[in-house]
Amino acid sequence: MSRLVFDIETVGVEFESLDKTSQEALLKNAKTEEEQQLVKDSLALSPLTGQIVAIGVVDYDTNDGIVFFQSSNSKDKNFEKDNSKYVICSEKEIIENFWKIVTKYTQIVTYNGRGFDCPFIMLRSAVHRCKPTRDIMPYRFDIKSHIDLYDQITFYGAMRRGFSLHMVSQALGIKSPKEEGVSGAMVSDYFKQGKSLEIAEYCLRDVRATKELCEIWQKHIKL
Repeated sequence: MSRLVFDIETVGVEFESLDKTSQEALLKNAKTEEEQQLVKDSLALSPLTGQIVAIGVVDYDTNDGIVFFQSSNSKDKNFEKDNSKYVICSEKEIIENFWKIVTKYTQIVTYNGRGFDCPFIMLRSAVHRCKPTRDIMPYRFDIKSHIDLYDQITFYGAMRRGFSLHMVSQALGIKSPKEEGVSGAMVSDYFKQGKSLEIAEYCLRDVRATKELCEIWQKHIKL
């Protein structure tokens, strides 16, 4: 069985770029300035108000990785290091490359992929009129084609608190993707600052942590 582990990073559009009707709908239930700012800071969480700036993939068996990422920094170039390729693309190209790769594998592995990554990719694919090459959102309780480790580690939501990838990694002795000083909350600011390479590296760290978690899950939790 061939497996592909993957993760995405996203950023939101500028709130002011949205039409007035959309702005009003988003702020409808935000009563205070703090709540309004929270809405504006959360635009990256929706494929309707955000875009994909990086997709990292790792072959489970070979440990070879690729990250496709957007960059506005003219100094960034395609390169390879530590069994990983870094490839600069537009969002459409990122998505097209993902669909070309994922179809070669019989199983995908994610962390909260069902709740975020996969539906985000599907809807951004529609925006760019990119045709999916396989079903990445199969029946939730069938792990033959998609292992979502968030579902597995929380026992399908039976345990609900404190299960970020960072906290799970810390508890299980896995090097957290955040140990290098970058977190998902920083991605939008980093993108604006032209720190696209840092985002790409963070994305791949997420993927490799997910792969290590999958190994622990298979050996010590899965029955």
